[in-house]
Amino acid sequence: MSSLSGKVQTVLGPIQPEQLGYTLTHEHLTMTFNCCYSPPPPPQKALSEEPILMKNLFWLKQNPYSNRENLLLNQEVDTIKAELLHFKEVGGGSIVENTTTGISRDVRTLKVMAEETGVNIISGAGFYVDATHSSETRSMSVEQLTKILVNEVLEGADGTDIKCGIIGEIGCSWPLTESERKILQATAEAQAQLGCPVNIHPGRSSDAPFQILRILQESGADISKTVMSHLDRTIFDEKKLLEFAELGSYLEYDLFGTEMLNYQFNDAVDMPSDNERIKTEIVCTSGKQHLLPFIVLSDAIPAMRMQQYGVKLNHFRTKA
Repeated sequence: MSSLSGKVQTVLGPIQPEQLGYTLTHEHLTMTFNCCYSPPPPPQKALSEEPILMKNLFWLKQNPYSNRENLLLNQEVDTIKAELLHFKEVGGGSIVENTTTGISRDVRTLKVMAEETGVNIISGAGFYVDATHSSETRSMSVEQLTKILVNEVLEGADGTDIKCGIIGEIGCSWPLTESERKILQATAEAQAQLGCPVNIHPGRSSDAPFQILRILQESGADISKTVMSHLDRTIFDEKKLLEFAELGSYLEYDLFGTEMLNYQFNDAVDMPSDNERIKTEIVCTSGKQHLLPFIVLSDAIPAMRMQQYGVKLNHFRTKA
């Protein structure tokens, strides 16, 4: 582990931090998201089986999780390679790929993508939400789960010698399940051994991020090296967001580019626009130096959201 101290572990091996360049810290390059398929209303059922076409684009933007093909990012390898090449062309250097066990992590493909595009790719260790856990995973002890996480970073993931460089995204539901709680505890123990960063996918409740950090902290995690993802669909009250920021984790707004009339996983959520996300960042960081660890990303999961990472990079530069 000492040989990794101060370095970044990519799928092609360790690099120095100064080699990262512009980095997107929460993306998915190859995955399946069938676990989150949301059946459309009966009159729209046929649309769920249709291919991704221009004529369906408006419907897809509002119902991205109701089209089966749209959830199979692992079918878009050539498209992803083109996206990565464009990302590199406009100045991008690295991508953290947060696909974990349960949603078809594929470190072999990530290695090929890194070799063919020159983009540094950091793969995530761990497990997604309970709905994707196998019976074997659910039956494991915290100690067994910890060993898996440590091995994925030190030895290799998915039966290969290709190593992960971050733990997560670790999937959590609301309410949190017992299996997810054990994995959070294992995540904290593994991080304490490794010293690596952690990325968390919180349940869809404004109370979820608080509960998760409490469990991690009680289990020995370093909160200053922990990223709480998806806050732009989780905490909407400014006072509560500032209260959460005081706990010391990174605040990740990672749904940039996702502008829809409704959020399929929670009808009570009014999804903010990109401009509203940026305004929230300004409010949280203005004059508050201790609240600066803010991360903005796009977390591109559905295939129809492929829109060139470089475009997003330039968009953030322009609006920052």
